[in-house]
Amino acid sequence: LSEHTCEVMLEGYLLTGRHGFFNSYEAFIRVVDSMTSQHAKWLKVTKELPWRREIASLNFILSSYVWQQDHNGFTHQDPGFLNHIVTKKPDTARIYLPPDTNTLISCFDHCIRSKGLINAIVASKHPRLQWLNMDEAIKHCTKGLGIWEFASNDEGKEPDLVMACAGESPTIETLAATKILRENFPKLKIRVINVVDLMKLESPENHPHGLDNEEFDYLFTKKKPIIFAFHGYPHLVHQLAYKRTNKNLHVHGYIEEGTITTTFDMKVQNKLDRFNLVMDALKYLPQLGDARATLNEWCKDKLIEHKEYIQEYGEDMPMIKNWKWEE
Repeated sequence: LSEHTCEVMLEGYLLTGRHGFFNSYEAFIRVVDSMTSQHAKWLKVTKELPWRREIASLNFILSSYVWQQDHNGFTHQDPGFLNHIVTKKPDTARIYLPPDTNTLISCFDHCIRSKGLINAIVASKHPRLQWLNMDEAIKHCTKGLGIWEFASNDEGKEPDLVMACAGESPTIETLAATKILRENFPKLKIRVINVVDLMKLESPENHPHGLDNEEFDYLFTKKKPIIFAFHGYPHLVHQLAYKRTNKNLHVHGYIEEGTITTTFDMKVQNKLDRFNLVMDALKYLPQLGDARATLNEWCKDKLIEHKEYIQEYGEDMPMIKNWKWEE
């Protein structure tokens, strides 16, 4: 658990001309914040020296992350390394949030082949639902973000609502929330967007991966409500997207709540769960009128049932544990 020792050994290994990666607990990678900063500064200077060859990228894989706290607790909750990496030079910093195994494989393949970068990948070490086959995953990761047609029903028209997500756990909750909304309001046009490359949200003026403003507007619309479920601190998404046209952006993420508890309860405590996402979306859909009340009350009831169930059984309700996307 000596993160500083592991990090400096990897840096030295990279300087020999080889490549590697450092896997660490998400919360405790913060131990090497300053070392990462120094490496970023070193990379900046070496890029100005024509005689120095590029070395392989400094790759971090962050697991044991904030949303899986069945054995750990408040001390193991800190997604702030992403905030730290964002501050580095745009020609150096990269952040990837693959939503499943195939996208993780694609992201890792890209990172391990890259040179002169600092790459941070966040991925669970627990079994997760699989959304994309390998071909789809490669295309999705190459684009960095995109519409998930299987979960959307806007059929190429302007949606009433955009449900966006970045990260494994947020993706599950976004899809579950979308399913609830579609079942209760079949005529509501919903577009689901998954983000793998977080820097796509940044303005193209500020980062080379930043999505073109016109294309960003095509995807996220210019004014429709966006409910964005994010792996880390909500303000980071606002920081990246503040120059975009659409200001109707509502981000859910980690808000410093939690303890040793079930996976779903961590999301509930931080209002990242499917029921809170649905209730938030309903606020920005006035066209549904009073019909929203019934679903809003149903969500509140489910949150009460959830609390009662985990207190009695110490695990999540079957409707949560066994949930799958099924048309």
